[in-house]
Amino acid sequence: MMTNRIWLKNYPAGMPHEIDPDLFASIPDLFEKTAAKFSDRPAFHNLGRTITYGELERLSRDFAAFLQALPGMAKGERVAIMAPNLLQYAVALLGVLRAGMVVVNVNPLYTQREVEHQLKDAGVKAIVIVENFATVLQQVLPATPVKHVITSQIGDMLPSPKRWLVNFMLKRVKKVVPPWNIEGAIPFLDALKRGAAAPFKPVKVEREDIAFLQYTGGTTGVAKGAMLTHRNILANVEQTGIWVSADFKDGVEIAIAPLPMYHIFCLTATLSFMKRGCLLVLITNPRDLPALVKEFGRWKFSVMTGVNTLFNGLLHTPGFAQLDFSTLKLVIGGGAAVQQAVAERWQQVTGHYITEAYGLTETSPGVCANPLGTPWDGSIGFPMPSTDISIRDEEFRELPPWNGVGDMEAHTGELCIRGPQVMKGYWNNPVETAAVMRDGWLKTGDLGHIDAEGSFTITDRKKDMILVSGFNVYPNEIESVIGAHPGVLECGVVGVPDEKSGEAVKLVIVRKDVDLTKEAILAYCRTQLTGYKLPRHIEFRDDLPKTPIGKILRRDLRNPPKAP
Repeated sequence: MMTNRIWLKNYPAGMPHEIDPDLFASIPDLFEKTAAKFSDRPAFHNLGRTITYGELERLSRDFAAFLQALPGMAKGERVAIMAPNLLQYAVALLGVLRAGMVVVNVNPLYTQREVEHQLKDAGVKAIVIVENFATVLQQVLPATPVKHVITSQIGDMLPSPKRWLVNFMLKRVKKVVPPWNIEGAIPFLDALKRGAAAPFKPVKVEREDIAFLQYTGGTTGVAKGAMLTHRNILANVEQTGIWVSADFKDGVEIAIAPLPMYHIFCLTATLSFMKRGCLLVLITNPRDLPALVKEFGRWKFSVMTGVNTLFNGLLHTPGFAQLDFSTLKLVIGGGAAVQQAVAERWQQVTGHYITEAYGLTETSPGVCANPLGTPWDGSIGFPMPSTDISIRDEEFRELPPWNGVGDMEAHTGELCIRGPQVMKGYWNNPVETAAVMRDGWLKTGDLGHIDAEGSFTITDRKKDMILVSGFNVYPNEIESVIGAHPGVLECGVVGVPDEKSGEAVKLVIVRKDVDLTKEAILAYCRTQLTGYKLPRHIEFRDDLPKTPIGKILRRDLRNPPKAP
């Protein structure tokens, strides 16, 4: 089934229409060749320490050897990483992949319920976790298949005595490491020592082997793992790399990475920048905006990734406008729509446009982007090389472009994606896979249209997903959690506009317990849901709007209840 590729006539000058997704045999193959090429060049910087590509190759090799020596750990086993942006995250990530195993990224802010589900669903055998979050793991560990726990302290990759000082301050003075006790847990530095003394057995990794189980929400309210193969990721590294790095110089550029690497946006961007020998400055706590601005001031950076909330926050942080932006070449906005006011203010302050891109976890994630150096126009731009986007109606028929005349709604349908970056499917979930895959196309659930020039615009979402600061939040998951509260009769969840986060969660409750308060609900939510999923608006009603068959009308929850 072909699609109308009218966007090609307006493709950026010199941009190839196709990429070769098979340039490398696997992600380890890409990394090992990159490390050999840029061996003496700096690769990552974090908390004051910089490691070269050569050091990263050696450290990840040691960690891979350690994993291979663990009982029951063979090619294809799933290894979770639950950590913020740290040097040890990069080492563990590449070590897992070089051992032929599968990375399962876990948000370190997840609650016990969320962590338990993900570890069980993925069949995780080993986990690398920063000890700040180990108490959560400790509570759920007996209910999971995890056999090996590797724990790290924040400062572990720093040279002594700074390492000892940082770890002491965090644990004993600031007390940000809750007490934990996991029998048999192996310290990360001990794992590296054991790996350095063990033989590393290179593994033959096929392009269609799974590299990542990247979890995202589902229509059932339960997170599901998108199976991203080595070929999926390598294809997107090529696609995004070609699009954004036209004037990059190999081994020279400096990228600031404030977004978490466990998020697919930053993960693939990191691999794409690494391929060019960039130095990546990892930000462990991007919420500390004054510290982030100070870090920006230390570097002549040329590229950064971000989401609308981060851009907006930086623009309102003292000192940001005074930074030197003379070396800046590229700013990529993704995860959620960049608001016009933020985009225009960013250009006024920095002298550079935000290049807005669009993607999904299921597409590794890059799908399309605006051409570099173009102002905000509300669109998501053109498809990346080797990517097709088709606008389909409810019967899966392709809709024609809208030329700006007549009824736009007649040309509006679901964005469907086809390309080498599209996932293999959902892990152990053929029902959900079949719901989104049809004839080689991924049905995104996003609604929009293509104009006569070939540019795509998203106008709405078919599904009820809420985008909070670039993170997917699914109403069914929150409704399931709230519905289990003994004081709740029924509830409904919807997304509402929010200046800071783009969208926020609104929760509407019909009480079983007339004394139930908003404060009690929030306290309960904090034990079950990570921060960005928490409801920002809570409303009590006598009943919920429903269809004749009893389905909650979520669209009616956005508005105040009608007067009797």
